Amino acid sequence: MRKKGGVDKKDLKNLKKRYCLWLYKVTKDELDRVKRKFTQLEIDRFVLAKLKKAKSKSDLSKFIADFQNYISNKESDGLKLKYDGKSLKPEYEFLLLKLEAIEEAVIKEFGKQGLSEIKDLYEEEMQRRILEERQTKT
Repeated sequence: MRKKGGVDKKDLKNLKKRYCLWLYKVTKDELDRVKRKFTQLEIDRFVLAKLKKAKSKSDLSKFIADFQNYISNKESDGLKLKYDGKSLKPEYEFLLLKLEAIEEAVIKEFGKQGLSEIKDLYEEEMQRRILEERQTKT
């Protein structure tokens, strides 16, 4: 059924859903750029502890020190992105609030199932990107 202006209800709903998906994606990408540093640190520290305990015939101390330095730099970078002194950076706090508002808008337009679909699509896309990523370090 067409509305005034020649756009039918299903087309309007699809346009809104695509916009919500795009808005969720760009906001979540920005927020995750900061959040992932901290989630990665948990895993990195676990790996580092295992490496330090590992028995090896080779001297791995240089590699372990390099990994430890990598972890320290990542933590420092993450803290600079997230905090201004002891307070959240306004940019980071804005992203948190923006994502929350986007999620509420999606629920209002498409229900909790619509939000779940958008989150699932986003996660599937992120996992696909990781699996398709080509490392070209030389």
